[in-house]
Amino acid sequence: MNDDPEDILNDSLAFLGGQPVIDDSFVYYGPLTLQIAQKQGKANTLLADHLFSPALYLAERIERGLFPVQSGSTGSCEIGLLIILVELKYFVAIELGAGTGLPSLLLATTPNHPALAVVTDYPDENILGNLKKNLENNRPNFQPACRVECTGYEWGTDAGSLLKLLQDPSPRQISQQGYDIVILSDLLHFHGSHDVLISSIRVLLSRSEDSKVHVSAGKYTRRNVCEDFLRKGREAGLIFDEIFTGPEEAGWKGTMKVRGLDQEALAVRKANCYYWVGRWANV
Repeated sequence: MNDDPEDILNDSLAFLGGQPVIDDSFVYYGPLTLQIAQKQGKANTLLADHLFSPALYLAERIERGLFPVQSGSTGSCEIGLLIILVELKYFVAIELGAGTGLPSLLLATTPNHPALAVVTDYPDENILGNLKKNLENNRPNFQPACRVECTGYEWGTDAGSLLKLLQDPSPRQISQQGYDIVILSDLLHFHGSHDVLISSIRVLLSRSEDSKVHVSAGKYTRRNVCEDFLRKGREAGLIFDEIFTGPEEAGWKGTMKVRGLDQEALAVRKANCYYWVGRWANV
């Protein structure tokens, strides 16, 4: 399988009549204004200089509240001399190869936001610098109780620094061994990277029955390439459920404005995405 970025890009554009997903240096989705990395160096190699359909599709699901989260923690609240046990609902999320960071940063703006959202990408000055800029420029849009972090991470390498972010000194006292949600948006076309992606998921995804890995890929990624990733995931102890777009899901269901794309154009991009939700087989 050829991982050449030009071939991948040409395949993706063929699904969209030869037109780029958004012909602009910026992406405007709801409250977010996101810049796309400059077309140079690693951004070209890793396709971080484009926004592809899966990020838009995941964003649509996020704004509709379709990222199921059931994680929580029991804490206590002291009122006078009375101590009441309460169920503190929170979850923590991380995105690998985030590019512009659209899915995770949009998640940070929603009422059902995580306590912590971490956006990561390859530790390249152009790619990571752009992602950090997107985070800071959109920080006023995040929910006040949502902590958002950005850091460089190369798949398959030591994830200790990412896990250390879970030791939260704030009153929420996040302290756990992994993330409740791991997001992979359009990463499967890098066929040669499947092993290191699975390795990272094994380390980062919390060993809980509620933990989920959300994986979306453009249909320009050949089905056998996607199946290879799913097979390796199953060998690592994961179960993947494919979410199909049935008649009730036809068309774009998001209500936030996406500048530069009308409902029909967004629907075409949504229809050209695969989507799986993975979980641990045994916990």
